[in-house]
Amino acid sequence: MSAFKLPRVRYRETDDATADLARYQHIALIVAKAADLAHAPFGTLLQKRLKAQGVAIKPGTVFLSEAPDETGTTLAVGFIADTRETFALLELARKLTGFRPGVTHVALLAPGLKGAAHKEALRALVRCLYAQVPLPSRQTGQTRNPPMAVDVYGASDGDRALRAAAHGNHLARALSVLPANELGPADYVKRVKKLAIDNGWHCRFLDEKRLAALGAGAFLAVTRTRAAGAGIVHLRYTPRKAVRPPVALVGKGICFDTGGVNLKPARHMYGMHEDMQGSAVALGALLALTQSHAPFRIDCYLAIAENAIGPLSYRPNEVVRAVDGTTIEVVHTDAEGRMVLADTLALAARERPGLIIDYATLTGACVYALGTRMTGAFTNRPELYLRLIEAGRASGERVWPFPLADDYDADLKSDIADIKQCTLEGEADHILAALFLKRFIAHDPTWIHLDLSAGRHKGGLGAIPTDTTGFGVDFTLALLADPAFAW
Repeated sequence: MSAFKLPRVRYRETDDATADLARYQHIALIVAKAADLAHAPFGTLLQKRLKAQGVAIKPGTVFLSEAPDETGTTLAVGFIADTRETFALLELARKLTGFRPGVTHVALLAPGLKGAAHKEALRALVRCLYAQVPLPSRQTGQTRNPPMAVDVYGASDGDRALRAAAHGNHLARALSVLPANELGPADYVKRVKKLAIDNGWHCRFLDEKRLAALGAGAFLAVTRTRAAGAGIVHLRYTPRKAVRPPVALVGKGICFDTGGVNLKPARHMYGMHEDMQGSAVALGALLALTQSHAPFRIDCYLAIAENAIGPLSYRPNEVVRAVDGTTIEVVHTDAEGRMVLADTLALAARERPGLIIDYATLTGACVYALGTRMTGAFTNRPELYLRLIEAGRASGERVWPFPLADDYDADLKSDIADIKQCTLEGEADHILAALFLKRFIAHDPTWIHLDLSAGRHKGGLGAIPTDTTGFGVDFTLALLADPAFAW
């Protein structure tokens, strides 16, 4: 997935772009008020056009114009509020960095802004520009913009963490959009092994034979019909010097989800090649943390499988035994994500990390609760609720915590096994799914579960211009970078 390179970005301390205006086909500016344009490229012209066209200048307003030069340079101006909420800033910056075909040279400026506001505006523009790097496509004859040369004015140097986040998010999205006939379990594992070699990660693959020896009956129930290549990939990044406890990242990697014998209708089966997004986000977060030289060990577990249908498919009313000995009554075969995650989380917990974060496109209930603009968050540490919300605000990938009240456990009580997989009613299924997963977290590490309701949002979200968002990479980086977050 390394065929697409991020644009070359050059940082210039000066705010004056006058000498180089002839080389740009697109100039993006973020300002607080029209007066800030006074010293911007073509600023006087822009002020006159804003006034002549009666543009209502308020936070979020975007004004597009064309410079009076031979190349017809696009002038994109966006207005921000004093509050500078990250999500709103990224949404604005995304609109300003939607380039027309053929653009190769771009200038980014935030004239009139000072201090943190100036830095955040330029950072948002660069982040959105990185997100414009195209994803894999199979459209015949499709043309792609060449890598752009970008000049950022008024900044002395770049942000390595920003590039790392962009690489991680792009990896997550690029994997997620691949069709199922190109990213079945075997191919996925092959790609991951190559990434491990490229990035110096230790890699161990637990295939079905090894999982059977371990007693991972929950995972193997899902893979019973189509076994080719399925298994759990365990990757490990080890820093030169670890100064914090280990972190485990766990991702649901269902390469295609038919629903099993509880077959999905066509409307809900379409797009199920992206049911492996959780694993792609875990992998993208690992890549970004590796490139940022995170000062703690990271174990990444990818539960790679396919929920197919056939004569050997697992069925409702079966009882299977997970790797930790827990017996599970199968209720609905389309709740396969929590089955593969149960064994994967149990294996991750055996390593006694200080923190486990898992990612999964797990429930429709979370989408019904939040829509696709935010992601649902769950944790066994209620005191972290506000910190999770703040990490979402800081990253622009917003989350909202849901409770894990003990009385909900009554709905998962089984008469024939230790626990039910789910209920048929579907009420509060996002909460029940999280409670089910919580059962497999031994040794009481800090645990955070992200039900990726914002993994796909039509028209893009925050910095991301594509429907597939890669949501979770930036959130994870913001959370783990918070000095007040201890695990």
